[in-house]
Amino acid sequence: MQKFSTGLSMYYNAKYSRTGSLFEGKFKAEHASNDTYLKYLFSYIHLNPIKLIQKDWKENGIKDLNKCVEYLRKYYFSSYSDYLNQLRPERIIINRTAFPDYLPNEKVFEKEILDWLVNTEARPM
Repeated sequence: MQKFSTGLSMYYNAKYSRTGSLFEGKFKAEHASNDTYLKYLFSYIHLNPIKLIQKDWKENGIKDLNKCVEYLRKYYFSSYSDYLNQLRPERIIINRTAFPDYLPNEKVFEKEILDWLVNTEARPM
């Protein structure tokens, strides 16, 4: 991560004629020690784009579920659509076998994500 961060900072600073760091603080990592936590992280990452259309969804719940689901399906910078088997060129960089038994098909994937989206109680986000 340090090498990536340094390279990105150097590129960005050269491109925009600036100096200094791009990121605040040190990179922190935590080991995903169990299946529940790993599934939570997977869902958390895929649900991050919802903040772009409803900033307070975690605190106040989803106002329009259909709008959020449609936004996730069309959000270009996420692998959400790749896990729904939608064909797009970026799909070749996704290693879908990293979650072999968790998400065996599109229906299970979408149910897992929607459960986190709808169920605001008992979630550590």
